[in-house]
Amino acid sequence: MNFSVLQLNTSFLSLKENCSRLLVQGSLFLLGLLVVAPIVRAQEPGEAPASDKETLQLLLKRISLLEDKAKKVDELEARIKELEAAKLQVAPVEKPAIPTQPTVASEIESESAGERAMSERMDVSKTLLRIRGFGDTTLHGDTRKGDTTAFTLGQLDLFVTSDISEKFKFLSEIVFEGGPDNIYGIRRGEANVFGVDVERFLVQYSHNDYLNIEAGRFHTAIGYYNTAYHHSTWFQTTTGRPFLFEFEDRGGILPVHTVGVSASGAIPSGGLGLHYVAEVGNEREARSPLTQEPVQNVIDDQNHKAYNLALFARPEAIRGLQVGLSAYRDLLAPVNSPRVGETILAAHAVFILPKFEWLNEALVVRHSVFGSSQVFNTPGFYTQISKQFGSYRPYFRYQYVNAANNEPIFPDIQLRHGPSVGLRYDASESVALKLQYDYTALRGQPAINALALQVGFTF
Repeated sequence: MNFSVLQLNTSFLSLKENCSRLLVQGSLFLLGLLVVAPIVRAQEPGEAPASDKETLQLLLKRISLLEDKAKKVDELEARIKELEAAKLQVAPVEKPAIPTQPTVASEIESESAGERAMSERMDVSKTLLRIRGFGDTTLHGDTRKGDTTAFTLGQLDLFVTSDISEKFKFLSEIVFEGGPDNIYGIRRGEANVFGVDVERFLVQYSHNDYLNIEAGRFHTAIGYYNTAYHHSTWFQTTTGRPFLFEFEDRGGILPVHTVGVSASGAIPSGGLGLHYVAEVGNEREARSPLTQEPVQNVIDDQNHKAYNLALFARPEAIRGLQVGLSAYRDLLAPVNSPRVGETILAAHAVFILPKFEWLNEALVVRHSVFGSSQVFNTPGFYTQISKQFGSYRPYFRYQYVNAANNEPIFPDIQLRHGPSVGLRYDASESVALKLQYDYTALRGQPAINALALQVGFTF
């Protein structure tokens, strides 16, 4: 039907054009003849006008034919309209919208509207996800029997924060690190296989300077080092943490992490600068086998909870000085053994300036066995000092820990002490090179000499 209508349209237009042209020509010719004929007759009055009559009759006949053709054209036009109407009724086709070309003004207005909409959404929630990365690689070797010299990939730490609102913030540390783990001297997992640990995972509420609340998994406020330095060697002056504050899955003896709730803030004290930290959370795992995760992230094996209270001062009169103490209390429940009460008392005094640091901490871990008079005290301390000269920072650390051979929770620790000396070189604002020598004396075993070369970085 589309083809037929198209043919009729084409024929109609051609015929209509020819008829119009002939009508115009014929009318002009007839008009001219009517004007000229009387003049000719006036000049030749004696001649008969036979030829004029024949011409007029011929012209009238042609005009009549043209009028007939014009009527047919009108009929054909009407027929075409009927066909077009029938076509629309049978298959109505919507005319496609012609896309308009956007102008520069409309584009700018659209972009501004989009930016305003995005800004409004950001203003409503004020959330902005920020990710910072840290990592390190170390070449190390020592004289312990069975150890080998090796390049070791350290922790790949993704530090993620977000401002949920003006009062609420989110913080997490997602760490990728190679195995195996070391739980109280017992190895867990495969060597050279990377695993993922969520080391910190918490939401923070800041009411004011005197009250801040955290809920989730956080670093326990025992002493100073544990909350000042987290999962990145780049922040630390040395290649690693003091042994006392080593992580639970790296042979540490303290509950470095807690899953629970923490409240902290300033105490009105004028220039003394007093602060408090109060924490409650799941106790740490003490069941056999010791290869289980010490931090109880999901399920607590008993209803009892661990508590920690810390107080420290930052006096305004001595810039860079912080002194404090903390008390931690827990109840451990080893399988097939009596319960063990755990108390950790810690004290610290640190003095930190931009190019100088002096860290001092001491603590005692006290384990009392229920149903007996047995009490095990494990004292420990470390001191660390460093001074920066340009891009170089030489440092010295001495550490000590002394646990009984029959200690019920960590019998592998025993006595270990010794110095560490090293040099840190800041190659750039984001890369630090460290060279460190360690000497560790052990009870009933040969001393260990160790050397490490490390590159720590942030990105």
